[in-house]
Order: sequence, then C-alpha cells, then structure tokens
Amino acid sequence: MGQRKGVGLGQLEKILLASDGSEFSAGAEREGINLARLLGSHLYIMSVVSGFPEFDGVALQDIIKKEEDKAHAYMDPIKSKAVEVGVKCEKILRNGETPYQEIVDTAEEQDVDLIVMGRHGKKNLMRLLVGASTAQVIGDAHCSVLVTPRESKIEGKNILLAVDGSPYSDRATTAAMNLAKRLKAPITLISVVYSEHKESRRRDAETVLERTKKLLEVEGISVESRIVTGRYAESIVKTAQDIGCDLIMVGSHGRTGLKKLLLGSVSERVIGLAQCAVLVVKG
Repeated sequence: MGQRKGVGLGQLEKILLASDGSEFSAGAEREGINLARLLGSHLYIMSVVSGFPEFDGVALQDIIKKEEDKAHAYMDPIKSKAVEVGVKCEKILRNGETPYQEIVDTAEEQDVDLIVMGRHGKKNLMRLLVGASTAQVIGDAHCSVLVTPRESKIEGKNILLAVDGSPYSDRATTAAMNLAKRLKAPITLISVVYSEHKESRRRDAETVLERTKKLLEVEGISVESRIVTGRYAESIVKTAQDIGCDLIMVGSHGRTGLKKLLLGSVSERVIGLAQCAVLVVKG
C-alpha cells in the first residue's frame, strides 16, 4: 500500500510512534504527540515484543504474556498524554523476531505518513549511536521517518533544509514547505560543497539554492540560504547548531541514488551527529 494521493508531509494525517519504553524513546514520545496535536493527526502508538527462541511451550507463552503486559504498561501513559491534549490515538502491539520489520509492516498496513522514532545514546560507533533498527526502518519504510534525540524539541524556531538538486532533495523541499507553513517556521537552505569540488559544482549549488529559495518565498515562507564548504554531514550539523534550528530535513538519498540507507551515508551521519530532530523525507 502506498501513500495516499494528495497527502503531503504537511498534512501528516497518520503518524506512527514507535516506542520501546526506554529513555531513548522519550523524545520520540513527546514530539510524536506534539506533532499530532499541532497537525491534527491520528496517532498510532506501537511497540514490538521480540521472540524468545530459548523457550518453548507454556514457558514461552508465559514470558510473552509478561512482555506484552510490560509493553502495555508503558504505552498506556503515552496514550493518556495524547488523549489529554486532544489527539486521537490507538495502540498497536506486534510480536516478531525483527522489530524494525514489524514497524515497517505496520506503517504500510496503516498507510501512515510519518514514523517517529528515538535515537540511541552517545556511542563511539555510528551504527550503535543511530541504532540498527532505526537505520533499517529508514531504509525500508515507504514513508518519511523522524528521528528524535532524547532532549530535542520541535518548536518551529528554524528548519534547516539540505538541498543538492537531486529528486530526493526536491521531495524534501516540498515536505519542508508544507511543514514550515503549519509550524509557521522560517527555513534555512544549505548546500554543501567539498573544497576539492570544481567551480562548476559551486555554481550548480548557487543555482539550486536560488531556485529553491524563490519557490519557498512564493509560498510566503521566510528563507535564508548559504553554501558551506566541508564534509557534508558535519557541515549540516554544525550549521544547524550555529543557527539554533530545531529540525533538520534531508532527502532519504543524496546524489548517488543508493536504494538503501547504508552505514556511513550522509543521512545516517546527520542523524547520528545532530543534537536536534532529523526528518528523512522518502519519495
């Protein structure tokens, strides 16, 4: 099942909040509820109980029941908080060997517009920092994914939109335009060039920025733009910190056109390094 026709990211009619009840899900829980409230979205709160291959028979059923009870115990307060602020929501509990696949399947079955997930704590390895499940969800999901560090808050201060002229960044531009209108937020455009890039690449970046800026300004959005020289992900994250933005938006793939989000890719590095929320826009 694909995304509903005519439903842009700005509408976000359906949001799927994936939580495991850990401290790393706190930001996702807060921002999932907040976005659903601001945008009038229907919120699905889901968790996954994984398999226990070392057990079987009655023992297995007993353990699964205990884990399901635990999941409901931390999902119930989330639902209560959402209901208190007027958000329509429901819980979904899945049982499966691979949590990320259960999240992806649920998102497609419910035809959601956005998945909201937490990010792991500060680790030395990027895969641990981002979380294998989070990276796999981004790679396989049919819809966009918002990854939120524990302390991040989306308040509409400033949206940083990375553009490179690819179809993926064009989709991110459309999504940013819709979301900025709803959040009444300004947008800062950034295009990154490496120092070894030829001058033609910088001219291309200037052209993309100018085209994108005009498109957004026509829609009544306050826009600034800048070209930054340096490593792509690091430059995006540093700029986000410098301007105090509370949301970074990137396309799911860059100019390389990779079909999956791979370890070390720009999107994943941005997620891993950023102090604010990162929204990866899918096609």
